Amino acid sequence: MTVDLLDVTPAAARVALMEWLAARGEPAYRLRQILPRLWQRPVARWSDATDLPAPLRAALDEAFPLRRLELRAHQLSSDGTQKFLWKLDDGEAIESVLIPEGKRRTLCISSQAGCALGCVFCATGRMGFRRNLTAGEIAGQVREVVLRDPALKPTNVVFMGMGEPLLNWDAVDTTLTTLNQPEGLGIGARHITLSTVGILPNLAKFAQRSEQFRLAVSLHAPSAALRRELMPIEKKYGLPDLMKALQQFRRRVTLEYVLIGGKNDSLEAADQLAQLARPLEALVNLLPLHPGGAPDLTPSAGAQMLAFARRLKLRSVEAVLRRSRGLDISAACGQLRVEVEGPRPRKVRAEEHAHIE
Repeated sequence: MTVDLLDVTPAAARVALMEWLAARGEPAYRLRQILPRLWQRPVARWSDATDLPAPLRAALDEAFPLRRLELRAHQLSSDGTQKFLWKLDDGEAIESVLIPEGKRRTLCISSQAGCALGCVFCATGRMGFRRNLTAGEIAGQVREVVLRDPALKPTNVVFMGMGEPLLNWDAVDTTLTTLNQPEGLGIGARHITLSTVGILPNLAKFAQRSEQFRLAVSLHAPSAALRRELMPIEKKYGLPDLMKALQQFRRRVTLEYVLIGGKNDSLEAADQLAQLARPLEALVNLLPLHPGGAPDLTPSAGAQMLAFARRLKLRSVEAVLRRSRGLDISAACGQLRVEVEGPRPRKVRAEEHAHIE
């Protein structure tokens, strides 16, 4: 069976290439020419690796074809934010968002096509779950951006696009290695953030990794009752158990909190949130509700968001109020996919995912 070199760790790709080159009787130095063309200096196709002999390029193309993500749509915001809609081999579509800020370029990547979790403020949740992505499709979103323009290579990567990363742990685990390793994309672990609603068994596996990857938890409510209203996952992995798991996490945690008008933005909610964040010494990321993600919900007023942030700081909690990016494009998670591809029948394989009742 042919190994997909983009779907395995750089170390595994190295082994596969070494064995293949040895079987062909190729000189050992060929490996040093070929391996960087996967991630460090990627090529769209082996024929573009012109430092290699033409017969070897043709053989590589036959033995190890380089799978691509097809660009289905691209939007550029006036603030520099870029949104990409990628078409996969089976016709499914996923999104990535590139956010520039000074010298920092953050790429938000997807880990699933669709999502089974149904958070009420998320456009992806409304489309339902389609399938898990492979490691090559997840890391390939970064690769495609680099192929478009090497100058756009992300300095930071966040798993905050479509899907729940910890419900696709095996592929995400491999992707983390590919993103981080020098023979991969070489992005520092502290510049890679995994965002999760809190899938506790796989959260424990993520915590066991030795690298200093960052963790962001989609909290969005300071009480179990309100969180259950906004996020059905609360029925399976409750807030008390989640907070207990976070207390055992060795690295600083960020709590993500989308401010929704009249739902979770009261000063009382800020006080409750402070009680959760303070023991963790967590950073709280306050996010304005993107109007494209949930047309039936209302973003908090600007004055209320400022008051909420001030209240947290008065309670000795570090809080950052983020500004919405890409408001003039379909930048809400899942929004561009729905607009371009249209609705599709929901497809949820409950046996592979957190069962929510």
